[in-house]
Amino acid sequence: MNDKNSEWLTDERRSYFRIDDVVKLGYRAVSSEELPELIEQLERGVASNFTVMSSFTAMSQQMIVQLRRIEGTAPDVAACIKILDQKLNILGRAFLVQEEETANQATKAVNISAGGIVFSSAEPHEKGETLELKLLLMPEMTGMMIYGEVVECVENEGGGSQEEPYCLRVNFSNIREADRDILIRYLLRSQGKWLQKRRQESEDSDTES
Repeated sequence: MNDKNSEWLTDERRSYFRIDDVVKLGYRAVSSEELPELIEQLERGVASNFTVMSSFTAMSQQMIVQLRRIEGTAPDVAACIKILDQKLNILGRAFLVQEEETANQATKAVNISAGGIVFSSAEPHEKGETLELKLLLMPEMTGMMIYGEVVECVENEGGGSQEEPYCLRVNFSNIREADRDILIRYLLRSQGKWLQKRRQESEDSDTES
């Protein structure tokens, strides 16, 4: 198997890796008439207060290799670059806080992967319907604008909550590659934290017994 095929398979496995998480999530149905323009804006990287933090994060990840090289030859310059990067992150979070809709959005339990998301909804949505998802990862405060297709809408087992009686399964149909990379790294970090917690609980249990 060549490296290209191996990398593709790795990305495919990661896209199906799912975790249970708590995020801030806003969503709305979009019509087929407005979708092409929205996708074009997404692909052109038209910045907004909500997505500026994810754009900053993507840029920071792109310069990691170069920054390591600079650290070896000019550590003072590298330190200054890191400080500037931190200042940009603070600025990005400030922009995000200004989003009134995001600030007022309640946290929501979801099951998420790099390829899709499952969450409870107050209203049913038809299979094949396109949703605009405003996903905010916590506590990084990284906002992503994603468009997805409803692949399943069923009533929650046991009726669910009265406020959100439906369960939606949505596949991501349009997501920026940089955002997908950020999401994959977020999922892997979350998995690592979960495994570390499980190991610690197991060690504590062995100690008590």
